[in-house]
Amino acid sequence: MSLRGAAHIVGIHEYPDRKIEGKTLAQLHAEVARAALDDAGLTKADVDAYFTDSVAPGLGPMSMIDYLGLDVRHAESTDTGGASYLMHVSHAAQAIRAGKCDVALITFAGMPRSGQGTPLPTMSSTPESSFELPYRVTVPAQYALAARRHMHEFGTTPEQLAWIKVAASHHAQHNPHAMLREVVTVADVVNSRMVADPLHLLDCCVVSDGAGAIIVARPEIARSLKRPGVRLRGAGEAVKTLKGGRVDLTTTAAARSGPIAFAEAGVTPADIKYASIYDSFTITVLLQLEDLGFCAKGRGGAFVADGNLISGIGKLPFNTDGGGLCNNHPNNRGGATKIFEAVRQLRGEAHPAVQVANCDLALVQATGAMLTTRHSSATLVLEAV
Repeated sequence: MSLRGAAHIVGIHEYPDRKIEGKTLAQLHAEVARAALDDAGLTKADVDAYFTDSVAPGLGPMSMIDYLGLDVRHAESTDTGGASYLMHVSHAAQAIRAGKCDVALITFAGMPRSGQGTPLPTMSSTPESSFELPYRVTVPAQYALAARRHMHEFGTTPEQLAWIKVAASHHAQHNPHAMLREVVTVADVVNSRMVADPLHLLDCCVVSDGAGAIIVARPEIARSLKRPGVRLRGAGEAVKTLKGGRVDLTTTAAARSGPIAFAEAGVTPADIKYASIYDSFTITVLLQLEDLGFCAKGRGGAFVADGNLISGIGKLPFNTDGGGLCNNHPNNRGGATKIFEAVRQLRGEAHPAVQVANCDLALVQATGAMLTTRHSSATLVLEAV
């Protein structure tokens, strides 16, 4: 079932604060839901589907449906880490096309910076935990493995990775809500302290609180609203695992989800005007760009160098809000923030200094969980209407 044109994103809202105190996660879900509905020109009564992640373990979305006072006929709580909310948009479009709902509300909230983050897995929570957790591997170390392998196989340099952070910082300077607004240089990145060789401190994303909401609606409803429309043109999903040790550390699941989305959309990477790319670390961006086909495998270092990701300068402007590297990264919910900036770009509502001219096609890409073990990937192609 093709999703091309099945649904439109008609409302968004991103909570502005990066450290949130005095509020519960449920309150944040409610506030951003109300604001996104206002942005769309809709009310709570119009919502007949709800999507979120595992807010209440064992209860899925039921607690939030009750708290928000919704009357829905469709609900889902897919949780695949950072890719979850891209999947929610895709799944909402599927539900709309199948006649299961007309208006879907998607909300997220995370407060790891304030101490209300996602709990770490325990020895009994997942099948692999008892084998992997005893080694105390850290998240940066997992991604450092991929970076070191890419350097070994393709000659990628720390300076090339640093250009990804440089591009993000050029964009973040125009975002008043960004945690890191200072423009940095390649030298600043490679001279920052080492976290997990070869990744330096400035190769890593920030850790922030955050919340937001997205409204996905049937095309007929979207056309009746006053806000600029954003149509879902293509979507793809994939999961990559270790497969018993047969793993390529330099390839992500985007190598599968990307082609699916592009084929459904009927476009190629060359048609994309703006890219929102999940950026937990600089290497995360580089690998996804290769796997999505913006450059050949092994050529990511050369592709991102010399400002090629900077709006107004490079061929592929990316993460013009500063992304996870500079703006915000609310734990496993960073993928949702990528949708917001893509919608702003397609609406022509990004900051004037970073707004991409004639932006009619945007790509949103996210991975979830650990890049070097098992992870999810979701790709969306969005179109201005």
